[in-house]
Amino acid sequence: MFGDRFVDDSRLRFDPPERHIGPLPPAGGSDPVACLMQSAIDMTPARLPVGAMKKRRSMSWITLAAALISLIALLPLAFIVWIAIQTGWDTVVALIFRPRVGELLVNTGLLVIVTVPIAIALSVALAWLTERSDLPGNRLWSWLSVAPLAIPAFVHSYAWISFVPGLHGLWAGVLVSVIAYFPFLYLPIAAALRRLDPALEDAAAALGLGPRRVFARVVLPQLRLAICGGSLLVGLHLLAEYGLYVFIRFDTFTTAIVDQFQSTFNGPAANMLAAVLVVCCLFLLVLEVMIRGEERYARVGSGAARKQQRARLGRATLPCLLLPAGVALLSLGVPFVTVGRWLLAGGTEVWRWDEIGLALGQTLFLAIAGAVLATIAAMPMAWISIRAPGRLQRLLESCNYIVGALPGVVIALALVTITVRVALPLYQTLFTILFGYALMFLPRALISLRASIAQAPVELERAASSLGRPPVKALWSTTVRLSAPGAAAGMAMVALGITNELTATQMLAPNGTRTLAMAFWSYSGEIDYASAAPYALIMVAMSLPMTWWLYIQSKRMAGR
Repeated sequence: MFGDRFVDDSRLRFDPPERHIGPLPPAGGSDPVACLMQSAIDMTPARLPVGAMKKRRSMSWITLAAALISLIALLPLAFIVWIAIQTGWDTVVALIFRPRVGELLVNTGLLVIVTVPIAIALSVALAWLTERSDLPGNRLWSWLSVAPLAIPAFVHSYAWISFVPGLHGLWAGVLVSVIAYFPFLYLPIAAALRRLDPALEDAAAALGLGPRRVFARVVLPQLRLAICGGSLLVGLHLLAEYGLYVFIRFDTFTTAIVDQFQSTFNGPAANMLAAVLVVCCLFLLVLEVMIRGEERYARVGSGAARKQQRARLGRATLPCLLLPAGVALLSLGVPFVTVGRWLLAGGTEVWRWDEIGLALGQTLFLAIAGAVLATIAAMPMAWISIRAPGRLQRLLESCNYIVGALPGVVIALALVTITVRVALPLYQTLFTILFGYALMFLPRALISLRASIAQAPVELERAASSLGRPPVKALWSTTVRLSAPGAAAGMAMVALGITNELTATQMLAPNGTRTLAMAFWSYSGEIDYASAAPYALIMVAMSLPMTWWLYIQSKRMAGR
């Protein structure tokens, strides 16, 4: 109903001049009730400035809270700078400009350079087949192209290393990474294809362009935003992933940081590797902005009301079916078959219900507590981004998104160092791990909350305030209640991320903590793949409902 920008009502409010409160002149007779009503109307303007002052005061407190949270979100970056200054320039140069860092940089760079284009080509092909062709069972194939998101990346790697024990190196990393992360590209590309105006393609075809040239010159340019956004997500996940590459024995910056941390606990070498990893993440962010450009992708009108005609595959139907079927077999068939095989091999002995129950309970507690904390922390920023947009709002909001681009190992390393050096009693406590989760998953909660608040009319807040409710109560009774479904969706997304989080949980969790991911990692590290299988199955089962919700939301974006 409302856009991203709202006009400050204080500039549009009309304050009528003061009126003398007194008896009304008789108009066909003097009515006492009419006099009282007119007196009440005349007194209303005198009360408006008080409400405006309360609203302005509440906005200042919300803005202050948003600014404080945004500054806290920059804590990992400040930590990197502080460590570099404290270490000294000569030591920093010696730790960064060494052969090992160059080797990790080449490995990580090749991984991103090879994986992302393959994932783009695969996602575009699958999206076109499921959204623009008469492929049989296109709705089923569409869901199966999203379902791999329900399987954690390290479970994908566990399944493949069990299926092909000799799978190691760069190309193994590319294979498993594409299978695990291509849905991040498929979802936005498929949603963009559903929303494209078919009239543009009809006009290009009327000018004599063939189907391939129409796709290359009309359709593909309109997918640039979706491709750039999805590629950025895939690239950031590649930089942050740990468990996937440990299984296939492929060294990246994240695996090296964890190894360095476990060997020297808090040495400057791990911190400097983290600094290089942060620079890589920021480089991806800048590159995405440059490639995305500033072209306009929207139109003023609603476009054609008709749906896009699906292309007839004809004799190519069977060959085209091989692509989604093959992708589903590799991304879903291998993990489920592998987990099922290990469950059958382990029998009932691997279902240690006391351990599983404890791990499940701790995972649910951390997921719910972390999701609630992240959602509460995102509320002030989400509110001012809709109700008070401006330069300050954009600056504060960018701080929240920067921390979302940082790998979990960097955030965990920062919190470990800070608690050890400054606040030792907080080291490996419940507060520290929940604080780390809030920093890591703050953008997920912020995006959902912002979209929900944008759909809550600001007039309802004003009406509640005009009825005498304080600003906080007016906000709670209107906007907060209307945005509750979006907040719940954001909490579910944060909880899903926490459930599958491994690296930060290992570094920050209090002694005795054993989540599903930690238990899975412990058994798989002991090459006891059968005992790890129940935990993998439970994590997938917990992730499937959220993945289905994402799939449904992508359909609703296009009005399907």
